[in-house]
Amino acid sequence: MKEKKYILLILIHVAIGVLSYIYRDIAKLYGLAILLYGIYYILKKGNKNNEVLHVAAYVVGSEVFLRMTGGNLLYEFSKYGVMGFLIMGMYYSGFSKKSIPFWIYLLLLMPGVVIATYTLNLESDLRKSIAFNISGPMCLGVAAIYCYNRKILFSQLNNILLTLGLPIVTTTTYLILYTPDLKTILTGTGSNIETSGGFGPNQVATILGIGMFVFFSRLIFNSESKLTMAINLIIVLNITYRGLVTFSRGGMMTGFVMILILLVFLYQNTKSKGRYKLYVFFMFMLLGLLLTWLYTSNQTGGLIDKRYANRDAMGRVKESQLTGREEIWDSEIAAFEDNPVFGIGVAKGLELRQEKSGGQVIASHNEITRTFAEHGTLGIIALMIVFLTPFFLYLDNKQHIYMFCFLFFWLLTINHAAMRIAAPAFVYSLSLLKVYFDDPNDTLTV
Repeated sequence: MKEKKYILLILIHVAIGVLSYIYRDIAKLYGLAILLYGIYYILKKGNKNNEVLHVAAYVVGSEVFLRMTGGNLLYEFSKYGVMGFLIMGMYYSGFSKKSIPFWIYLLLLMPGVVIATYTLNLESDLRKSIAFNISGPMCLGVAAIYCYNRKILFSQLNNILLTLGLPIVTTTTYLILYTPDLKTILTGTGSNIETSGGFGPNQVATILGIGMFVFFSRLIFNSESKLTMAINLIIVLNITYRGLVTFSRGGMMTGFVMILILLVFLYQNTKSKGRYKLYVFFMFMLLGLLLTWLYTSNQTGGLIDKRYANRDAMGRVKESQLTGREEIWDSEIAAFEDNPVFGIGVAKGLELRQEKSGGQVIASHNEITRTFAEHGTLGIIALMIVFLTPFFLYLDNKQHIYMFCFLFFWLLTINHAAMRIAAPAFVYSLSLLKVYFDDPNDTLTV
């Protein structure tokens, strides 16, 4: 991508963040524009170059921003949007006949839906209750079927990641404007909604974590000039800072793990000269991230250090390592033990916790234990299909540099944020693409 075009795209998305902060209705127009232009773009191009992946990536990248600004047409629009656009893509360019594992995956989810129609209370809104819990796994299944063994160039994959990352620049800009002076609002070490755009810190940190990875990867592979490198570095450090001050650890730790996996993969697959350049780059980035951490620590009065050390504002070690989520896990494991084959039915776990807590809604943060409880052994098989398939594909897909980064983004995200947003489903599906270097004679370079 030419430097001027890249800078223009960044500035446009900064402007959208600024305008949405000043005029909230801009976000609604932005959300509507994504839908209408996405449909037009796919119809015009006929998905000849996997345009649906660009549209779906943009929907995923903008989801949290639109939720925090009220710009989404429907709260769950992004998951349904991703599925709808990818089905359009299948209409134009089909899908692999070898994607049978993910047809099986979708079928394994169905008994849990059927059981839910019998187990959920009559007072519950069956459609909403089931859709809220099954939309994420369904989105993953549809996206996986589209992406399975679909051929794509490495440069095209980087452009898809950029399409995902651009709305995250908008999110970061909005957070900069929205967040008050930290020293006036921080009183503890819990996740902070005021530093998260007035929205759920867990989901905000998740999308910022993937954004951090996207622009870090561009630092390595798409910084053709010093100016582009400087822009990418500024974006990475700003996203990192904004992610840290949400005080939600899961999303940021996941982003750091993705970066580490990428660096280890590159180190193991480059020659000695490339390793030296990678080592220098790693030390440079480590210094940048260290300075960002020190700045964050200063701005938060040391509270960020205590947060990641699992201490409260007084410095005392918290009793729970996982902010009380262990109790939810225990209840879901117990439900699985009582109903090991077919589970208790989709959304029944949420209903049981609501009854036990006297009406309080306590949604699961862990997709793995939720699947155990609500889908039983069939759910375990479904999860194993999702986890193991990329490993088998990698045997004949060694040029997919990001494969394990994407896989572990999904795995780590569903352990702390379930599948509340479309990001883990879509990013996982990218691990199934058949990636080729643009030049067949290329090897890994840094």
